[in-house]
Amino acid sequence: MVKINIDGKVYEVEPKNNLLQTVLSLGLDLPYFCWHPAMGSVGSCRQCAVKKYADENDQKGRIVMACMEPVVDGMRISLNDPEVKKFRENIIELLMTNHPHDCPVCDEGGECHLQDMTLMSGHNYRRYEFNKRTHNNQYLGPFINHEMNRCIACYRCVRFYREYAGGRDFNVFASRNRVFFGRYEDGVLENEFSGNLVEVCPTGVFSDKTYKKHYTRKWDLTTAPSICHNCSLGCNIIASERYGTVRRITSRYNGQVNGYFICDRGRFGYEYVNSDKRIKQPLRRGQASGELEAVDISTAFEFVKKIVNKKGRLLGIGSPKASLESNYALQKLVGKENFFAGVSQTEHRVTRKAISIMQNGPFNVPSLRETEKADVVLVLGEDVTNTAPLLALSLRQAARVRPMELPISMNIPTWHELAAMEIIQDELGPFFVLTPAETKLDDLATATYRNAPDSIARLGFAIAHEIDPSAPGVDDLSEEEAKLAKQIARELLNAKKPLIVSGVSLMNEKILEAAANIGRAINEKQKTADLFFALPEANSFGLAMLEEKALDDALQAVEAGKYDALFVLENDLYRRMEKERVDNLLSAAEKVVVLHYLPNETTQKAHLVVPVGPFTESDGTLINNEGRAQRFFQVFNPEQTIKESWRWLAGFMEDNGLIAEDELNNLDDVINALTAEYPQLQAVKEAAPDSRFRINGQKIPRQSHRFSGRTAINAHVDVSEPKPPQDEDSPLSFTMEGYQGPAPSAALSRFWYPGWNSNQAVNKFQVEVGGGLHGGDPGVRIFKAQLTNKTEYFKDVPAAFKAEKDQWLAVPIYLFYGSDELSRLTPGVEEVIPSPFILLNEKDAEALKSSRVKIHILNRTVELEVKTSPTFLQGMAGIPIGMPEIGFVNLPIMAKITG
Repeated sequence: MVKINIDGKVYEVEPKNNLLQTVLSLGLDLPYFCWHPAMGSVGSCRQCAVKKYADENDQKGRIVMACMEPVVDGMRISLNDPEVKKFRENIIELLMTNHPHDCPVCDEGGECHLQDMTLMSGHNYRRYEFNKRTHNNQYLGPFINHEMNRCIACYRCVRFYREYAGGRDFNVFASRNRVFFGRYEDGVLENEFSGNLVEVCPTGVFSDKTYKKHYTRKWDLTTAPSICHNCSLGCNIIASERYGTVRRITSRYNGQVNGYFICDRGRFGYEYVNSDKRIKQPLRRGQASGELEAVDISTAFEFVKKIVNKKGRLLGIGSPKASLESNYALQKLVGKENFFAGVSQTEHRVTRKAISIMQNGPFNVPSLRETEKADVVLVLGEDVTNTAPLLALSLRQAARVRPMELPISMNIPTWHELAAMEIIQDELGPFFVLTPAETKLDDLATATYRNAPDSIARLGFAIAHEIDPSAPGVDDLSEEEAKLAKQIARELLNAKKPLIVSGVSLMNEKILEAAANIGRAINEKQKTADLFFALPEANSFGLAMLEEKALDDALQAVEAGKYDALFVLENDLYRRMEKERVDNLLSAAEKVVVLHYLPNETTQKAHLVVPVGPFTESDGTLINNEGRAQRFFQVFNPEQTIKESWRWLAGFMEDNGLIAEDELNNLDDVINALTAEYPQLQAVKEAAPDSRFRINGQKIPRQSHRFSGRTAINAHVDVSEPKPPQDEDSPLSFTMEGYQGPAPSAALSRFWYPGWNSNQAVNKFQVEVGGGLHGGDPGVRIFKAQLTNKTEYFKDVPAAFKAEKDQWLAVPIYLFYGSDELSRLTPGVEEVIPSPFILLNEKDAEALKSSRVKIHILNRTVELEVKTSPTFLQGMAGIPIGMPEIGFVNLPIMAKITG
């Protein structure tokens, strides 16, 4: 710690940060534009100027830029010196000379960093009277709106897109005194993190086009803390609503998980919740018509009562997308022995294997943000850009950790981005990608390896053996494979913080075992490796904690004896198992009850469909891939016919005398019952404050204190103000009434502070800027790493893949847009989903002599367009996951392909 003097007051601070970050961390205000805590300092905007004095006798001082100034002991500075204040005012006036001053019509108005900094600097009168530079705006796709005339040339956008996120189709273009930020031609932005331009940009140059369609000022949005449901990482988000419509999703800072950013699928793939196809009232199959017909709630309860009163057997199928509470409520209704996971046998087995490996050690299971600190990365079998997108963004930062050692050795701090990048240039650290097909991370790779899943696992086993000879070896590697295994093993052993990334997407247990062996081998050398597994879906970890069985087991149970009723929770079984087998499962039950929010193939076979709320209209807990329990809250109170799944199920149980009246009346009751039955989930209680939590006797408002027009939507019906809905499940209120101030991080529904209306206000909520939130980041881990646990090596090394004549090994290919079940139902996403295809090696495709081929899998034949790759292994075929035209295929599997 060092002492610095700011305007005559002495502060004790850490010397590791630059002066701007230090000033902001102290809670002081200082304007800035180009600096961002995730991207370091380049000193291009000159807005964070301060006066620096040589010593206590220096009365004149000199102006320096705070973002480029290291903190040293005894430093004396002034933020409020008249000369430096005038300098900042002049700078922003120059930056604003060509700005259109169109705040009333700008999407960013009211949450604009430029507005905040203009006021903060004291610039309040426009003197520039001449013609302004103007630019043509570009079409950047269905998600991002471009208004180039608002640009102040802070360079944040291009720094994020190219340097931080690795995008190559966006740049800065300049000619004489004209600077333009965009693409070389109109077109859809290709990077999976392009949506962060909306939040990174301090003005309104880049805005959310999905929000623009139903625009509402920020202060008139009802907001709630939530968790993204589109992959297993559990990124924190803020859902925003107005008049019963979800208007946008933005990132919610979590210092342990997603930091400042989210991926485009999480940001833009939400509009299925607004679909006009939403199920909004119970549907019962009519006896005469045979069609699903709308009925009232009492009829739905009566329908279920007749089923339960038979005292027959009930079978429940859960979902890895549904909350922990909803899955538990279904299990409680049907009985633990009759509860099934709602995923295929293969996915169930491989997911359980991954969780078992993580829980038993001996390695560290890092948080998502911790993966950014790895100095050597091995990606084993996982296309993380498509299966766990924000992990790919983190790994891009990890690739720079080793090169940054050089500027550090030259006493250049890591925050000094401009100087550091001048030194390291395009240098990258050791980074190895072992996958069947090309990935977006290949541009970082020291070496890549393309092969079949079993062969990738074999190379992983060989790496472990190179590190520790007592680990099982692989005898018949090629010379090139053996050389690569030695190279990777050497780099992992020399690493200070080695990271092994893998996952379940290839549905191959051996890859997971190989990753575990590598971590175990590193542990034998008195080092600790980080092991990060991507899981299939948002609550795959939580569902596995309920001791469930696979969907295939449900079919066997049904075939063994007639069930009276089958309950399906937020799941389309036709995406989980072959059509014929699902048909058998559904037809074997006398009654099928489906709880869902959108129609699908499973709801079409139901006898009763119950309307439930998606994540925007529900409260619950998810456990992410690293075992972190996190709470999400409904952003508004939905129509009375729509309830959370757990609330419907609790009502069914109470109505039939299976539980006492009000036993599961609110979310706290369900969590208490869950943790009592599953002590290993006790940490779930700590994921967020319970419904009794108050600050000064007040709840935390979902609406801002500036919220207006609360009842305007009903003015044509009644001008009197209706009673606002009450929230029994959380410490949040559905109104603007409540405690306006700091709240527990898990219950923060917005980041706002006087003078800080943009998302940059998050700095007021952090212990130090870029670090954790006050009171700790949201979420709590449900298990601790067993670093001292000496597990046995996995010894069963698979045989190498060998291509067979007229047979192809069909392996799964994951798409950023298209593989996820729900985001693909969003209008904007529908525009960018590729057509169904099959990926083949160029030589295999040439031999088939056709641009379209037929793939024969079991009893099915599907015709697909051919895409080729020179590095994809001959004898393999890549099949996109999640395409309705292809349907469910239990990959990997041998298949026949004909031209």
